[in-house]
Amino acid sequence: MQSIYHIRIKEEYAAAIIEDLKKKEGVEFLPANEAFDIPQWQMDEVLKRKKYYKEHPEELISWEESEKMLNPG
Repeated sequence: MQSIYHIRIKEEYAAAIIEDLKKKEGVEFLPANEAFDIPQWQMDEVLKRKKYYKEHPEELISWEESEKMLNPG
């Protein structure tokens, strides 16, 4: 099973870390546009939900309300 990790490196350390990683086998560097591809089905679902909630704002709940639901008591 392949594991994929996304990391964020502070700029002052990036060059040295990237050079070290390039020397290791099994590390693949992808162009920025490939690193975070969002599948079309997922984009479609977000647009569908956005439209629905714009038409039905009464279905939305506040962040405070959702916190109470997740952390009762």
